[in-house]
Amino acid sequence: MRMAAMLVAAALAAGAAQAQDLLIRGARVHTAGSAGTLEDADVLVRGGRIADVGRGLAAPTGATVIDAKGRPLTPGLFGGLTQIGVEEVELEPSTVDAELEFKQPAWMHEWRPEFDVTRAFNPRSAVIPVTRVEGMTWTMLAPTAQHSMIAGQGAAVSLAGRWESVIGGRTLFVNLGSAALEASGGSRAAQYMLLDQAIREVREPATAGEGALLQPEGRAALKDYLAGGRVVFRVERAADIRAAIDYARRHGMKPVIAGGNEAWLVARELAAADVPVILNALDNLPGDFDRLTARLDNAKLLNEAGVRVAFSWTDTHQARKNRQLAGNAAAHGMAWEAALAGLTSAPAKIFGIADRGTIEKGKAADLVLWSGDPLEVTTVAEQVWVDGQPVEMKSRQTELRDRYLERLRSRQAQ
Repeated sequence: MRMAAMLVAAALAAGAAQAQDLLIRGARVHTAGSAGTLEDADVLVRGGRIADVGRGLAAPTGATVIDAKGRPLTPGLFGGLTQIGVEEVELEPSTVDAELEFKQPAWMHEWRPEFDVTRAFNPRSAVIPVTRVEGMTWTMLAPTAQHSMIAGQGAAVSLAGRWESVIGGRTLFVNLGSAALEASGGSRAAQYMLLDQAIREVREPATAGEGALLQPEGRAALKDYLAGGRVVFRVERAADIRAAIDYARRHGMKPVIAGGNEAWLVARELAAADVPVILNALDNLPGDFDRLTARLDNAKLLNEAGVRVAFSWTDTHQARKNRQLAGNAAAHGMAWEAALAGLTSAPAKIFGIADRGTIEKGKAADLVLWSGDPLEVTTVAEQVWVDGQPVEMKSRQTELRDRYLERLRSRQAQ
C-alpha cells in the first residue's frame, strides 16, 4: 500500500505541469499490439503520446520516472457500450438522456436516426471517476430504446473528464429480434418490412408521404449509414444474427453484433463477413427464447473461428467490471492475450479509434499500471493515465469508503 501511495503521489505531481514527460520503467508491458508482451520494458510518454517502448530508455530532463518493479502495464481499457455521462441516476428522469421515448407502435410514430446522445454527454458525471479508477479510459456511448427499432446514434468518448471528449465517429444502433417485437407489431418479419420502408424513403424521397417513418433530417442521417456506415445491431438469436448480416451486406452497412448470445452457432458466417461481436462473457443461461444456447465459452469459440470479440457489461453503473468479463472468457478457454484484446485493441478497431487500444509509438498515452494480473478480480489499478495525464485515483465510492472507515476507526479508538 505504501508503494501504491508513493506511485500515486509521483503521478499526480507529474500532472501538475501540462504535458509532463513520463517514463514508466521496468514494467511487464502488455502492448495489445504486434509486439505482444514485453518483459522488463520501459514506456516513454511525451506530449500526451507514447514516444517510445523498449528497454533501457533514457529519461528526458525533468521527466517523472516511475519504477513499475515488474508490475503489468496495459492500455487503458474499453468501458463497453454504455450510457456513462448520459445517465446519472436511473430513476431520476432529469439525469437520463440516453433514450428518446415513444409510446406508440412503430407504424404510429416517426423513427429518429438523427437522435444523437453524444450531444448530452456530461464529462463531470460522477459515474466517470467510479469507472475510470478501475482502468477504463474510454467508452462507446450507446442510446437505448424500448419503443423504437432505431435507437439513435452514439460515439466513442474519452473518460478524461474534459469538455471535448469525443474521440470517434458516429455509430447507429438498431434493435432486432425479441427486443424489438413491441416496436414492430410483434413479428420479426415486420422488422425488416419497416427497415425496407425507411431505406426506400432515403433512396426514393418521393415515397415518403403520409405515414412516413422518417423526417428529412432522419433520411439524411440514415443515408450516411447506407454508404458504409457502422451499425450496431442488438440481437441474440443465431437466425436473427444471420439475417442482420445479410441485410447489412445488401444495404451497404458495416455491421457490428452486440449481445450475440447464440453467435457461436454462426461463427463461420461472422468470420467470413468480417463482422465483430460485442458480448457479455457471463451470459450462459437461456434467459429467453432468443438465448436458448447461451454458453460461457461463446467468446472462445468465436475467437477461434476468427471473429473479432470485444466485451461489454449490460449495466452502465457496473461498467467498471468489464475486465471481469474478459477474465471469465479466459477462464473458459479464450486465449489470455485475446481476452485482453477484447478490452483494448479489438474495440478500438471495431469503432475506428486509431490512436487507442495499444501501447505503441505514436498512440495516445492511455495507460494502466496494475497490482497484478489485470484479468483477476483481486487485482487493482494502481494508477491510470489518460492522454499521458495521471488520473486522481478517487471517486465518490472511495470517498464514501474512506469517510465511514474513518468514523469506524474513531469509534474503535474511544
